[in-house]
Amino acid sequence: MPEKKAAGGGLRERKKRATRAALAEAAVRLAAEHGVDQVTVEAISAAAGVSVRTFFNYFDSRDDAFVVIDTGISTRMRDAVRQAPAELSPLDAVREAIAAELAGAEQQHELWNLHAQVLRKAPHLLVRSLGAHMSDETALAEAVTARLRSGSAEETTAGASGEPPAPAGCESARQDLDLYPRLLVAVAGTAVRVSMEHWSARPEERRFADVFRETFTMLAAGLPAPTPPD
Repeated sequence: MPEKKAAGGGLRERKKRATRAALAEAAVRLAAEHGVDQVTVEAISAAAGVSVRTFFNYFDSRDDAFVVIDTGISTRMRDAVRQAPAELSPLDAVREAIAAELAGAEQQHELWNLHAQVLRKAPHLLVRSLGAHMSDETALAEAVTARLRSGSAEETTAGASGEPPAPAGCESARQDLDLYPRLLVAVAGTAVRVSMEHWSARPEERRFADVFRETFTMLAAGLPAPTPPD
């Protein structure tokens, strides 16, 4: 693909993401102020500065604007896990994929809090949001599985001597490949939530990125018990 065309495609994609983000933000802020039931597609579109027709280019329904904030996140994270350097462990690959999407977490904190408030007050939206989260989690676990099957993570599981680990039985290995990716992604998701909650309670003490990485460092170490203070 010629560079000019590639750059243009990148610009179009950024504009589309910006428009979707503006619509989602408008929906959340209006719902937080007036209640979900009082918010219309027309009001969301007007607040975002676009037409109703443009709204439906991005969302199939009004409720989607509260739930499907960015459909590209799941795809980008799956691609990032699959394409991560071979020397990264599966956990590190997932961590870096998540970190890339949370790069603006501190700037988006206020909006995310509003979004959580809106979902808590609208049970039908909360259920839809949980369903979307579970679907994304499954897709990311499939990306981890693909990475493991490709052998890109084998070097990270080798022993210190450089020898590969002792092979497990075929049935055991198959079960691990079914279980391990799902567990890894589920634990990583919990780590994100805990790190966000911890940072939100004391944002003046540390940057969110530092709390996030410390959380994943604990996971990678197997969650050893911390040494209590003297």
